[in-house]
Order: sequence, then structure tokens, then C-alpha cells
Amino acid sequence: MKTSSRALLAAFALASAVDLLSLLAGADLGHRLAKPLLMPLLAAYAATRGAPRLLTAALLLGWGGDVLLLSDADGAFLAGMGSFAAGHVCYLVLFGRRRTSPALGALYAVALTGTVVLLWPDLPAGLRIPVAGYSLLLTAMAYRSSALGRTAGIGGALFLLSDTLIATDVAAWPQLPAPDFWVMLTYIAAQYLLTAGTLHAMYGERRTTV
Repeated sequence: MKTSSRALLAAFALASAVDLLSLLAGADLGHRLAKPLLMPLLAAYAATRGAPRLLTAALLLGWGGDVLLLSDADGAFLAGMGSFAAGHVCYLVLFGRRRTSPALGALYAVALTGTVVLLWPDLPAGLRIPVAGYSLLLTAMAYRSSALGRTAGIGGALFLLSDTLIATDVAAWPQLPAPDFWVMLTYIAAQYLLTAGTLHAMYGERRTTV
């Protein structure tokens, strides 16, 4: 791996650690400083590894969502969800028509239906349709990510888990201790694994091993 790639990956790991530790410590400033750095660093790392443009676009659209979700305003939440949705479209196009397991698709369909049905009554009325539509797109991305192999497939599943945790918070369901920590932990892992899985599928082990 080139020196620039190693440095960018190390910077991403450092920013991730600062963000997660800040959330555990209740240090909001640390989170607000570190979170906007995550996806640009991962996108820059991916670019130095020869990543497809769709992968870079998906990561940068995730950055847009990250920044918008730092605000508590309803409009920012919807705009952030829209930015992430555009990123999922990029991922779906990137995954192409490669084969995936029908059984896995059925499991994701059951999970999507159950989640939306359970969350629906507790979501604010103005967010029900947008959340349901976003959930459909996100679940499709998570399912199709497995087309690039196990690493990307786990990344897609973690992305679904991360955003489901956010949805349960919006629905005012009981939360785990330090809920933002778990959201960011699963999200950071998801985006990294999607990146690593894509690079491996596109270019092979030699170019994606640290």
C-alpha cells in the first residue's frame, strides 16, 4: 500500500477513535469536530486505492448526511436522509446485477416489513412516509451489498442496523446506554467494510491489504 494510503487510513482510524471516545465521554465538541472528518478521509483513502467513482460519491454523500444530522432541526434530518438515500443509490448502481441469495433477500424483506410496521405508530406523522421510503432503499442496498462478498455484505447489514437505531430514537423507543456511540460505531464499521469489500471485489487482495 502506498504511503499516502496508509496515512489516510490511519487518519480515518484516529478520527473514528476520537469520535467514538468523545461520544462515550459526553464530549460533544470532540464529536462535532471528528464526525465531519470521517467520510472525507475514507473517500480520500479509497481514491488512492483506485476506487470506482460511485464508491467515492457514496462516501461523500454520506459525509453530507453526517454534517446535516449534526443539527437537530427537522429539515436538516430530512435533508440528511436524502443525502444518505442518494449515497445508497450510488451503492446500488455500483453493485450492478451480480447475483445474490434469494433466501437472504427474503430475510431482509421480513426485517423491513417488521421494522416499518412496528415503528410506524410511534414515528412523527410527517416522517412516516419518508422513513418508510428510505428504509426500503436502505434495505435494498444492504441486501445487494452481499453481491460483492462477505465483507461488503456485513457492511451493508451494519448500515441497516445503524440507521434502524436512529429510527428507534426518532420513534422515542427506549435506547441503549450511550445510544449515539452505538449508532456511530455501526455506521463507521459499515462504511469501512463497504469500502474494503468493494475494493477487494474490484481489484483483489493484493491492492486492499494493509
